[in-house]
Amino acid sequence: MQEAIELTHDQCERLLRAGITGRVALSTPDGPHIVPVNYSVVGEAVVLRTSPYSLLGTYGRGAMLAFEVDGVDHERWRGWSVVARGRASAVTDPVELEQIHETWEPRPWAAGARHLHLRIPWTELSGRQIGAGWDPLQQLPVRRAV
Repeated sequence: MQEAIELTHDQCERLLRAGITGRVALSTPDGPHIVPVNYSVVGEAVVLRTSPYSLLGTYGRGAMLAFEVDGVDHERWRGWSVVARGRASAVTDPVELEQIHETWEPRPWAAGARHLHLRIPWTELSGRQIGAGWDPLQQLPVRRAV
């Protein structure tokens, strides 16, 4: 068994900023859902694009959401996970939208119109890794380079 190690705020932020895909957890009247998304980080907020009529568009605006990104090395029995929690809001201000476009526009892989930008400014950022003596950031198979 490998040891679980808490990541520092800085380590969490670097891993979050390097990622491309993650998952959003939200609560709906039908119960909890987890939605895979492409994302970007602008300032101190996770930004994603969705349809106004999707689960995220319908129930995510104004809600407390959890966003998670992780990596797993099955062969070495190690991995890491970072969770950002915060209250989501729709981005409608043209200046903020331009900043998102200039920094890194989230690029959904799924077909369909996804014109609603949701911002999740984190109020909590936490993470951990399993196994000591390695740097999760250096092991990312794909990483965002801004």
